[in-house]
Amino acid sequence: MKANEIRKMTTEDIVKKIEEKKEELFNLRFKQATGTLEKPARLHELRKDVARLKTILKEREVKEEL
Repeated sequence: MKANEIRKMTTEDIVKKIEEKKEELFNLRFKQATGTLEKPARLHELRKDVARLKTILKEREVKEEL
């Protein structure tokens, strides 16, 4: 997910996406623990996506405070 795509989204959509990504991340970690994870790189991608989403959400919060 690119930062430009995220910036076009509404704040509510970003919050929903964060929840979805975190749930998927949890499920993948569970698969990793049981040894059935097929794409280990997906964990890295999801962590980065969540970080991007949270960063842009924080940017919006700071912008509103000004």
